[in-house]
Amino acid sequence: MIRHIVFFSARRKEDVEAVRSGLLELGNIPHSSLFEVTLNTKVDPLSDEVDVVVYAEFPDDAALAAYKAHPLYAQTTAKVKPLRELRYSADVVAGS
Repeated sequence: MIRHIVFFSARRKEDVEAVRSGLLELGNIPHSSLFEVTLNTKVDPLSDEVDVVVYAEFPDDAALAAYKAHPLYAQTTAKVKPLRELRYSADVVAGS
């Protein structure tokens, strides 16, 4: 299983909800077995620059590749990219 974790910050604080709601559209792509978009609770004062977190699980590399190749992925990226400042992504194999 592949865990796909992406951290986002909004350029402007008033855009946090637009980033979150835009990223929620990615949940309509059928290749993940679990998909979540959540706001960072910001309880860690050393990591308060992250506003939104995407967490998804994929059965394998092929499913993750199909997710990223889906037309909705490109549409969502085009919509959210102008609103975000930072984007950090990690894809890890569960249990590694």
